[in-house]
Amino acid sequence: MDNYPISSNSLEKFYYVNGNHFGQQYKDYLSGYKKWDQKEHASKWMLFPENIGSHLSLDETSLSNGELYTVLTNKAAKGKKGAIVAMIEGTQSDNIIKVLKQIPEETRNKVAEVTLDMAGSMHRIVKKSFPKASKVIDRFHVQKLAYDALQEMRIKHRWDAINEETKLKGVAYTKLAKWFNDITDSGFKSFNTISATVYAHYPEILNFFDNRSTNASAESFNAKIKAFRAVQRGVTDTSFFMFRLANIYA
Repeated sequence: MDNYPISSNSLEKFYYVNGNHFGQQYKDYLSGYKKWDQKEHASKWMLFPENIGSHLSLDETSLSNGELYTVLTNKAAKGKKGAIVAMIEGTQSDNIIKVLKQIPEETRNKVAEVTLDMAGSMHRIVKKSFPKASKVIDRFHVQKLAYDALQEMRIKHRWDAINEETKLKGVAYTKLAKWFNDITDSGFKSFNTISATVYAHYPEILNFFDNRSTNASAESFNAKIKAFRAVQRGVTDTSFFMFRLANIYA
């Protein structure tokens, strides 16, 4: 249980133990949870500066009752031990920045790239916490915006759309500029919102062409958290759940 996202109940048939009783014993005596140095604030935040790397992912996830946590992970860990750099309650940028700034500035300045979504709070977090890092907007979020607008057009006009991806960042800038003009001239209201959104974020969107970076690792890690939550049949003790996550992934 120190190393794998399993529940105490899953051990019953293999070791002939009462799962609930063993789970309580593990929490109170075997796990080291009561002496954990982050126990006091774990439900609000936990931080592992030693896990920071040059390429990070920033995303948000929900535990059990819809409450959101902002999750910063190290891509190099590939969702395994050493992946969690920080998990912080909420998405309010000032609170998250305050926690991340506990990491020494010299260490934070070594971060070269952070993948993230289009949320303004996420961009502010990266700008203030990792000022030397290049921000890369996850291309799947951009694609989803386009897909939603395209679906509306398909319903109304039943047109087929073809998305062409260029390999050259310079060409991408030119094609994107032409696309903005085409959208303006087309009169399709469905694409007005996505056009404005892409225009506001186009430098970070086109940073994708530098290293082909996406936020897939963050989405994958969020899936691991949700799967672990499902195995536990929900989160009743947030601090202990965070402790388990820290043991397994930090």
